[in-house]
Amino acid sequence: MALIVLAADKGAPGVTTAATALAAVWPRPVLLAECDPAGGDLAYRLPAADGGVINPGRGLLTLGATARRGLEPAQLHEHTQKIVGGLDILAGVTHGEQAAGLTWMWGPLGRAFAAVPNADVLADCGRMGAHPELGDLIAEAAHTVFITRASLDHVAHLRERLAISKADAVVVIADPRQYKSSIDDVRRIVGQHVAHVHGLAYDPKGAELLRGQWGGRLDRSLLIRTARELAGRLSAQVRGAR
Repeated sequence: MALIVLAADKGAPGVTTAATALAAVWPRPVLLAECDPAGGDLAYRLPAADGGVINPGRGLLTLGATARRGLEPAQLHEHTQKIVGGLDILAGVTHGEQAAGLTWMWGPLGRAFAAVPNADVLADCGRMGAHPELGDLIAEAAHTVFITRASLDHVAHLRERLAISKADAVVVIADPRQYKSSIDDVRRIVGQHVAHVHGLAYDPKGAELLRGQWGGRLDRSLLIRTARELAGRLSAQVRGAR
């Protein structure tokens, strides 16, 4: 259906938390793919659907070992795992050295993600610019979304990145006490470079709940409430673009 890339310019201010929260409430079938060449931590922060642990060795590493002769969308689900809540994930590398042997893979992986027939793919790509090889994956994305804090240094770096990228949207991780004003401030600074500026609540307690049993308190958290609104807007943009 569609590949949506989530990334940050300066550091990685909550990209994985944002990607996980969005995937949890995405209004269509979705695959959460961990595509940060610096290494991800989904395998260590989220329990498997059966309450056990996610296998960090199953995901991009096993996919890369079998895909050198070609990579088709149907192969992806042979290497995914279900986490608590029933969400499908493709676990990434756990440290940068593992990614060194996968530089050939990002373009074919992006094309496979974009061609998945019955699900959108949310790709957590970590920090933009640190790994130029990711450009081959990002080139296949229907939408690229930058995650930022509302601080001046983050937004200043982001504005420079937006001037040379094809990002469609910015998501501001905003303090609930200044939620609307923070989003408006970022929109004034970067609005000439990007069509959409959205918000997601900075909610450490909600982020901690993502690591445990989903439902109940998590559903009522500011993180999930704002993620549900954001997922609706982003998915509508995807549908509109198609």
